[in-house]
Amino acid sequence: MTSTRVSDLATAFDDEPSTLVGMYRRMRLIRQFEDRASRLYRTNEIPGFLHLSIGQEASAVGACLPLDERDVITSTHRGHGHCIAKGIDVEGMFAELMGKETGTCRGRGGSMHIADPRRGVFGANGIVAAGLPIAVGAATAAQLRGSGGVVLAFFGDGAVAQGMFHEAANLASVWQLPVIFFCENNKYAEFSPIATQTRASLADRAPGYAMDFHQVDGNDAVAVADLVGRLARDLREGAGPVLVEAETYRWHGHYEGDPLKYRDPAELAEWKERDPIVRLAGRLRALGEDPAAIDESVDAEIDAAVEKARAAPEPAPETLHHFVGVPREPAPEPATATGEVFRTMDAVHRALERELETDDSVFLAGIDVGAGGNVFGLTRGLAQRFPGRVRDTPISESAIAGAAVGAAMAGLRPVVEIMYFDFIGVCLDQLMNQAAKLRFMTGGAVSLPLVIRTQFGAGKSSGSQHSQSLEAMLAHVPGLTVVMPSTPADTYGLLRAAIRDPNPVVFVENRLMYGRKGPQPPSTHLVPLGKAAIRRTGTDVTLVSYSKLVHDCADVAEQLAGEGISVEVIDLRTIAPLDTETVLRSLATTGRLVVAHQAVGEFGVGAELAAVAAREGFWTLDAPVIRVGAERTPAPYSPSLERVWLPSKETIAAAVREAATA
Repeated sequence: MTSTRVSDLATAFDDEPSTLVGMYRRMRLIRQFEDRASRLYRTNEIPGFLHLSIGQEASAVGACLPLDERDVITSTHRGHGHCIAKGIDVEGMFAELMGKETGTCRGRGGSMHIADPRRGVFGANGIVAAGLPIAVGAATAAQLRGSGGVVLAFFGDGAVAQGMFHEAANLASVWQLPVIFFCENNKYAEFSPIATQTRASLADRAPGYAMDFHQVDGNDAVAVADLVGRLARDLREGAGPVLVEAETYRWHGHYEGDPLKYRDPAELAEWKERDPIVRLAGRLRALGEDPAAIDESVDAEIDAAVEKARAAPEPAPETLHHFVGVPREPAPEPATATGEVFRTMDAVHRALERELETDDSVFLAGIDVGAGGNVFGLTRGLAQRFPGRVRDTPISESAIAGAAVGAAMAGLRPVVEIMYFDFIGVCLDQLMNQAAKLRFMTGGAVSLPLVIRTQFGAGKSSGSQHSQSLEAMLAHVPGLTVVMPSTPADTYGLLRAAIRDPNPVVFVENRLMYGRKGPQPPSTHLVPLGKAAIRRTGTDVTLVSYSKLVHDCADVAEQLAGEGISVEVIDLRTIAPLDTETVLRSLATTGRLVVAHQAVGEFGVGAELAAVAAREGFWTLDAPVIRVGAERTPAPYSPSLERVWLPSKETIAAAVREAATA
């Protein structure tokens, strides 16, 4: 490990006037873009939040100069300069900030979320440090492809206090990924001086990740470009991740409108004396170049871009639902499986194996999925068969999920495992704010073909933190698909469909069904996402469920048939999107609806179906909709309490009888 200051290094660009001219022009373009954005914000032509990077132009331009079309950057909520430095045009950016259809992200992202994955800009990000795990995923894609691609992850000094910083840096080090973690230390984390936010410097932290550390004057574009150029060359040749700290300063407040009561005006004046643009202009003049003509050209470009953005149309109201996800082509229901008996755990293994065999863009990652073969043995042997494509991770759920997001944005099809459904809460940002929203926020510029595999299963005294059925929470997030199969054949067919799908899918298995047996389908078996299955036909009551509870419902239907009650059992299979058409069609026949699930009853899938029935099936309802779910308490540990907490065959049967006689 090494630690250096770049002030002592020779620079590569001193004798390249054309390169310096290009750098100066890009820095001036950033400065004028930000200045004009500030003025447009004050006149209400830019809505929302605005975080400007005036004073930080050198770090952005210097860091991006050595990068090429193979390379990716991730950014921060203060990301305009990074975007311009990586080549996004200012006309589209002004239009984006104004919320126009011609914007970089078609008016769906705005300032904090501006991105263009087609140019390797994987996004500014409104969540501090959230871009770092995404950068790890993009670097994983570069490593697996062997293309020599490099990822540069911008972050601010305040992000060092985030757990995502630690998780991303640690995983990048463990996997030896081609990432430059580039800290723009502008001395303030929002309103707080960095000295009040952390006691350890980045130089102190770097050895803990077995990373080299480099510190550079972030107001010297040439020094930054020279350093990043050297590091990028080493990474392309197989070196591991590095940590860079560029010391710089933001002239404006944390956001436009910030009263700036937390810093001394003399401090700002001192840093303005170190203006990176004035500094580079002086260097140009010493080489006989006059920056005045560049300034005039940039001003004209900014003026023209603003006028075009002003004249651009706003997104049409009827496009509101565009880009939430990639539309799925209708797919037929496959033939019923008739092969030899196999287990649900075999279905998971064979589905993963099939997709790894047939698609080089698929890779698996998660805690102990490689050498250990997963805590339930589901991935045993796959790491040996597919070296480098089945990867163990540290216990770092945010890094795991974020790596899936970044790798998917880079064109791979990651399948990552979160060991327990309950642990989704640890990485919820990467699902809720990143995976689910990035297609929408980029105006359809990217798809997110990723799968998060996880499992749950109450009934064996696993306690409150290992028993939860949280599907309704995820189903509430637009952009996420949530799948919960109930049979071995469906597990195989749905998991393969999820891996092939261009949208982010959370695939939830029930661990108590891993040993459940059923007929094996052919290897080509695919089950359409978003389509329910009728497990038993009936005429008196529609009984809807999913996952393990479907089998209890089928037993209840068989029992009640002996009492003269004909029950139609529907297995949702996919929770989001919800197949309401199949449910309503059944309801039109039976006139009665009962929904049963292991999740807590209130605010769940049953409540949603009850609302659908009341709105769209009202005239076919002959009785109130009844929900059967877990009691509204955390999952208890004691077996006697857990039995009362969970819905049982008895409680389901009682609900169906109540509906049938209402």
